[in-house]
Amino acid sequence: MKNQPLITLITVTFNAQDTIERTLRSVEEQTYQHIEHIIVDGCSNDNTLSHVRRYVERNRHPHGHVIRTLCERDEGLYDAMNKGIRLATGAYLAFLNAGDKLHSPDTLEKMAEQIDWEPESRNYAVVYGQTNLVDNEGNFIRERRLRAPEKLTWDTFRWGMLVCHQSFYARTDLAKAVSYDLNYRFSADYDWCIRIMKLSESRRLRNLNTHQVLTDYLSEGLTTKNHRKSLAERYRVMARHWGKLPAAWQHFLFVFRAVFKR
Repeated sequence: MKNQPLITLITVTFNAQDTIERTLRSVEEQTYQHIEHIIVDGCSNDNTLSHVRRYVERNRHPHGHVIRTLCERDEGLYDAMNKGIRLATGAYLAFLNAGDKLHSPDTLEKMAEQIDWEPESRNYAVVYGQTNLVDNEGNFIRERRLRAPEKLTWDTFRWGMLVCHQSFYARTDLAKAVSYDLNYRFSADYDWCIRIMKLSESRRLRNLNTHQVLTDYLSEGLTTKNHRKSLAERYRVMARHWGKLPAAWQHFLFVFRAVFKR
């Protein structure tokens, strides 16, 4: 029997009463048992925490997965994500925020079978897959236009966020070494994935394409709602990693795609 790594899912919330239940249920329904679910709430003043408390109670039994909650004020989304990383104890971690859900009840089970985890060995640095987009009610909209490449490297990110953040499972020891840069308000996830991949390649670690749809992603996230500002920040991220001239050209392609291929 293969070793089964503990997988940490981090959910960041603030006033998410309309969408949080879908996310909690998708974790609760997983057939895979080795899950740590960390919920970081920024002191919601709606019914978000009531949903979280009921979720904790439903899973308070010997076969329930580990749930950790933190409720305190933060400096924004990426600050809360850094808090989640610091709390994580699993072998891998990923972010599943309010409104997002795991694609099917056996998503993590199928993924874990492919990882073939071995303690104290050179396990995959990043495990990734495809993403579908859903609306506020969780209904399928379409497959994500940017498709995860067969082989993922840090340089492939010059073509954009080819792997959705929620379908990007990083080894936790690497994630703890690479915090989100709070100088970015909308594109710190893009920068974080690039730096994770750079660290992976510097250590000559492998990555795993699961060839699965891992996540149903709520399309109306922070970046989507602030698309123009996100594009401007993305240029800054690209200039940081590839230089200003290559970043300017790629940024032009991003804007072209955003305007003409919606």
